[in-house]
Amino acid sequence: MNKGTVLAEQTHTPAQGPNTTDRIVERIRNGDVRTVSRLIRNIEDKNPRATELIKSLFPLTGRAHVIGLTGAPGAGKSTLSDALITNYRKQGKTVGVLAVDPTSPFTGGAILGDRVRMQKHAEDKGVFIRSLATRGALGGLSDAVDEAIHVLDAMGKDIILVETVGTGQSEVDIMNNAHSILLVLTPGMGDEVQTIKAGVMEIADLFVINKADQPGAAKLLNELTRALDMADGFRSGWRPPILTVENLAQSEPFLAKVDQVRSKIDEHYELLRDSDVLKERERRKAGVQLKHALDSGLVDKVVESLHESGKWEEMLTALAGKQSDPYSLTEDIVSLVCAEDWRQRLNAMPITADRREKT
Repeated sequence: MNKGTVLAEQTHTPAQGPNTTDRIVERIRNGDVRTVSRLIRNIEDKNPRATELIKSLFPLTGRAHVIGLTGAPGAGKSTLSDALITNYRKQGKTVGVLAVDPTSPFTGGAILGDRVRMQKHAEDKGVFIRSLATRGALGGLSDAVDEAIHVLDAMGKDIILVETVGTGQSEVDIMNNAHSILLVLTPGMGDEVQTIKAGVMEIADLFVINKADQPGAAKLLNELTRALDMADGFRSGWRPPILTVENLAQSEPFLAKVDQVRSKIDEHYELLRDSDVLKERERRKAGVQLKHALDSGLVDKVVESLHESGKWEEMLTALAGKQSDPYSLTEDIVSLVCAEDWRQRLNAMPITADRREKT
C-alpha cells in the first residue's frame, strides 16, 4: 500500500478544502482522466481523502448501466469486453471498464495492467479503462470496485464493464455490483455444468459460450439448456439466454454475435427498469455498501484504536492462551466503544484506516 500517494490538491491548506473538493468533483464530471485515475488509486490505497470525495460524488451516481463479466481464467472475458466496448461506442455510448486482476507479489498492484489490454481504445476519449488488484479480497473482485464504479458513474460513463479476476465458482460478489451479469464459458471444461452449477451459474443473467467453434460447444449448450429447463422458474421473468460467440479471427461473424450479446444485455436492463427487480437489486447493493462503509467507518476504526491502546495484543494473548473466547472479547469491545472517552477517540479518527495492514 502506498500511504504516500495523495492527490496533488491535498497539498493545499485545510482552509481550501471545500473549494478543492468542488474543483476535483467538477474535473471528474468533465471526464478528466488524470483526476479519475488518481482518485481510484487513492481508493485502492484507502486514503481518507478519497472517502470525502466519494461523499461528494455519490449524489451524482445511479445513471450508468453496470455490466459484470465473470468466468474462469482463459474464458475470453477480456476479448468479449473489448468487443463490447467497440459495439457500445458504435451506439454512441461512453464506456468505463474496471478489470480486476491478481495482485502482484512485488508491487501490490495488478499483474495485468491497463496497457496490455484493450489497447486499441487507449486514444478514445469515450473509453476509460482501469485495472484493479484484488489485494486479498475474495469473491473475484477488489474492495475498491464499488467506489470505483461510483467514480466512473459520476464521470458520466453510460456503460461500466466490470471484469472479475477469474478464479472459479466463488466469484459471486459481482451480483452486488452489477445490473446485468454475463457468465463467459468455453467448451472443453469436462463435466461442464457440474463444475459451475453450485456457484456462479446461479447469478448469471446471460450465458455466453465463447470459442463456440471448438469441440464440445454443442454439449455445453445442451447441458446449460437442460439445467435452465430444470430451474424452478425465474423470479424476474427473465430466463437467461445462452448465446454463442465463435472465432475472433472470423471478424464479421464474431462481431455479429457480439452485437447479439449487446442487444440481449440491453434487453435485460430494460426489463429490470420496467419492473421492480432493478429497485430490489439497488436495495441489495445499498445494503452491501452500508456494511462496507460500517467496516471502514466503525470496525476498522475500533481495531485501529485497540492497536493504539495496546488492548489488541492483550486480547490476542488471552484468546491464544484460551483465557477468553472471541465472543466474550467482542462483548468487551462493544462495552469499551460505548464509553465516552472511546467514542471521542473514534470520532477523531478518519474513515478507511487499513485494518489488514495491522493484523
